[in-house]
Amino acid sequence: MKRKLKVGVVGATGMVGQTFMKLLEERSFPIQELRPFASENSLGKKIDLQGASWPVQVLKEGCFDGLDLVFFSSGDDISKEWAPKAVKAGAFAVDNSAAFRMDPNTVLVVPEVNGNLVTKDSKPQIIANPNCSTIQLVVALKPLLDKFGLEEVRVSTYQAVSGAGQGGYDELMEQTSNHKDDHQPKTFPHTILFNCIPQIGSFNDEGYCSEEVKIMKETRKILGQDKLKVSAFTVRIPALNAHSESVWVTLNKEVSRDQIMATLSEFKGIVLQDDPKKSVYPLARDVSGKDPVYVGRVHRDPENPKMWLMWVVSDNIRKGAALNGIQIAEQIFFS
Repeated sequence: MKRKLKVGVVGATGMVGQTFMKLLEERSFPIQELRPFASENSLGKKIDLQGASWPVQVLKEGCFDGLDLVFFSSGDDISKEWAPKAVKAGAFAVDNSAAFRMDPNTVLVVPEVNGNLVTKDSKPQIIANPNCSTIQLVVALKPLLDKFGLEEVRVSTYQAVSGAGQGGYDELMEQTSNHKDDHQPKTFPHTILFNCIPQIGSFNDEGYCSEEVKIMKETRKILGQDKLKVSAFTVRIPALNAHSESVWVTLNKEVSRDQIMATLSEFKGIVLQDDPKKSVYPLARDVSGKDPVYVGRVHRDPENPKMWLMWVVSDNIRKGAALNGIQIAEQIFFS
């Protein structure tokens, strides 16, 4: 029987935090005590989970005492300050922010890919949850890396507004319901309705936005391939939830399509939807609310026999955030 854990969730009332709660319920995650943390605006609220009601708290000194595990989904600044305090209090800190992802002393984990980095023998520490668009990419790449080797990866993403949090979701819904009006964007740099915005995050001097840099750096770290060539271009689109990616993968050798398909289909966490002549391929609105990473439209490049193209779609709030964090916890406590 699994032992029940004392769990904290920082950012419990946000979009990812609410998905944490939903998944903890769905997966019957064994909880002895829940401490949901949020801003002072949420004081007085209660979170219902597994037949109990837990009052929302604010972060303060000693708030993590006695906890086994704390999930963080409240942004870089809060994680930088409070995640080390959770570890000092004796808890594992699973952090969904970018604060520690590229820290050489912090593991960056996708359980299907490099879950061996955390086990039941691990000591309390900060464990970084990767960027949402990176997670689905590396799940699709890992079986190909292991079987055939990777030479180069190029990815163009088409990312849903939920990736920008509740504000992004609400902004698209508001613009859609008043689609004839002029809109003043708040969350995004331009109106997202009927539009595609080739910017996610801020730009550096080389012309890359921060989301692209995250994908390129995190992919190498998670796969353990420091020399792998990775190039990314990210676009925000007016889909509500689930990110889509077109991926060009150059392998180390020539293989058949049957070999590629068998390798992908056998990998835990991947669902193949690939019958393009019948218009069967993953779609964001179908994938939203589901756990796996979906792959389709797998085909060879006509000019380079070692290059393969594929379409990768996953729910960015579930597998791209909350689910991956819970799977990390399950790897530590119940593997």
